[in-house]
Amino acid sequence: MAASLGPAAVGGAGAAYGSGPSGFAFDSGLEIKTRSVEQTLLPLVSQITTLINHKDNTKKSDKTLQAIQRVGQAVNLAVGRFVKVGEAIANENWDLKEEINIACIEAKQAGETIAALTDVTNLNHPKSDGQITIFTDKTGVIKAARLLLSSVTKVLLLADRVVIKQIITSRNKVLATMERLERVNSFQEFVQIFSQFGNEMVEFAHLTGDRQNDLKDEKKKAKMAAARAVLEKCTMMLLTASKTCLRHPSCESAHRNKEGVFDRMKVALDKVIEIVTDCKLNGETDISSVSIFTGIKEFKMNIEALRENLYFQSKENLSATLEVILERTEDFTDSAYTSHEHRERILELSTQARMEVQQLISVWIQAQSKKTKSIAEELELSILKIGHSLNELKKELHSTATQRAADLLKYHADHVVLKALKLTGVEGNLEALAEYACKLSEQKEQLVETCRLLRHVCGTEPLEITCIHAEETFQVTGQQIISAAETLTLHPSSKIAKENLDVFCEAWESQINDMSTLLREINDVFEGRRGEKYGYLSLPKPMKNNANLKSLKPDKPDSEEQAKIAKLGLKLGLLTSDANCEVEKWEDQENEVVRCGRNMSRMAYSLYLFTRGEGPLKTSQDLIHQLEVFATESLKLTSSVQAFSKQLKDDDKLMLLLEINKLIPLCHQLQTITKTSSQNKVFLKVDKCITKTRSMMALLVQLLSLCYKLLKKLQVENSRWVSVTNKDTIDGKT
Repeated sequence: MAASLGPAAVGGAGAAYGSGPSGFAFDSGLEIKTRSVEQTLLPLVSQITTLINHKDNTKKSDKTLQAIQRVGQAVNLAVGRFVKVGEAIANENWDLKEEINIACIEAKQAGETIAALTDVTNLNHPKSDGQITIFTDKTGVIKAARLLLSSVTKVLLLADRVVIKQIITSRNKVLATMERLERVNSFQEFVQIFSQFGNEMVEFAHLTGDRQNDLKDEKKKAKMAAARAVLEKCTMMLLTASKTCLRHPSCESAHRNKEGVFDRMKVALDKVIEIVTDCKLNGETDISSVSIFTGIKEFKMNIEALRENLYFQSKENLSATLEVILERTEDFTDSAYTSHEHRERILELSTQARMEVQQLISVWIQAQSKKTKSIAEELELSILKIGHSLNELKKELHSTATQRAADLLKYHADHVVLKALKLTGVEGNLEALAEYACKLSEQKEQLVETCRLLRHVCGTEPLEITCIHAEETFQVTGQQIISAAETLTLHPSSKIAKENLDVFCEAWESQINDMSTLLREINDVFEGRRGEKYGYLSLPKPMKNNANLKSLKPDKPDSEEQAKIAKLGLKLGLLTSDANCEVEKWEDQENEVVRCGRNMSRMAYSLYLFTRGEGPLKTSQDLIHQLEVFATESLKLTSSVQAFSKQLKDDDKLMLLLEINKLIPLCHQLQTITKTSSQNKVFLKVDKCITKTRSMMALLVQLLSLCYKLLKKLQVENSRWVSVTNKDTIDGKT
């Protein structure tokens, strides 16, 4: 019975946590549909705003009138889909049904009003005289747009409450089943309950993975990722630790090992609920101290504020803030593993910072009483000196922490201690166990302390969260490895005890690998390779050594260029809506053509948001990577369409291949643009990329429509052939 419940038994839960960027392998229904419709709706609403702000004296060409009507119809269609999803949510949640239905009715009314007011195609004909349109009733359009945004927001907020409720309910089910698993006394009962537990963990993984993907706060997203990582790894640990306890019920170390897993999973489950509800359980507060880099950043902002306001804060507060920062450097100087050279340099820079702050305070006092040019220049010089000293301190702290981490990872790369613990366990050597357990404890303390130092120098809140997670993982897993090794040493012939030790050792090795990745990311941030905001309407900053200080301010393109990029973005947003409409026509949503089309539409929508300074694309690297993936996905689409064309007759096949041959060159051109160095032509590169993407999206809409028509035609022909074949068969039998 025990053998049948091996690693494969938790494959479902593990896969649910581990697959894809969000850790979750498929869309989970209502929330995903709501988000999809929201993405379709928002670009259209922004275009309605553009239409509202049109100039009254603009010449109304037929092309302009058609575009206006097209936008209105697209909004109404998107609202209709949104309302259907809202009504489905309402029917499944009776406590919110009335509120959601009211908001859906308001949204539907607003959509219909916008469609009616933008029905302007006949405006230039005499019979249209007296017709109320967007040109004659701007106020009506504004009211409808506001009502639409208000009602959509209500539905989304109510849907969010539903999702939070689902996560809490799922977590409570998991906790209840865990309590049953803790009390289980037989293998047969354990197998039955663990099977239920696995299904509940899969459901919880899907819900929390989707939630993690939706979080806008990077700090919360990092916390959710850390909590879910704990649950993923602990699921396997819980299995082997529980089986070991059942096999060796009188073994104290086995029980300690099992209790450690259950305790850690409960803490992780509580953290998930804290994140989704945005409140601490049991009224606890976050007691984690501010990192040194964060403290220095805030301190520099305070002293730089003196340029604008000499009475911004008190001198005592400034000195006290610096002392708090320098006190935290004791984590470095007090460590037995910090080299003498690093320690002396940190102390020297700390002393220098104190002296320069005292000098600043002296000049500050003079500046408050004397408003002379020389005093102002002296104050500026003092501010620059302190900034330079603190930057030097940051460099030294970063060098100390990262060099130590790199040395430690290199030294323990072969996992000698873990291998020795496994060997002593199988041999049943208690004396050797004590020796290697002591060595692992020492290694654990080194890693924990190093994670603490890395947290001080990581530079971003998400990386700070990752450092805290690594520190906690080494602390807990180290103790659990020792208890698992003790169990195996007491029962050296036990296969389940050996399997249990292997699982905990694998978790340790996995965390070592994660720490290597963390170290690379910290170095990337420190050296400016990550985290820098990308201003797509600004040219790159000149070299630091440029003597002309005025040129340090990036030049911005003129209003005509800004209008051009915004217009391209709006057109791209509309094309994503058209593509979504074509995708939704297909009955088989798992068709490869549909899958590629959907992915391309989602990426194009991210590019549209980028032109508005919104969305997930924050840096230049984000933009380039998204465009590269978009081009690759487009080539996948062409391959899928070519495969589909092989099922068609010659005329239809030729027509489809002609459309494909238009898309392939655009894919290669986009790939070329992304690989070309932008130098001082950032705006031009973004302009080219969005123009090219827009052309590709226009072709995508045509391809999806054509493929759908040809597929329907093929299905009709196939059904006729089947019908004729069946008739011939019946006639033959007769």
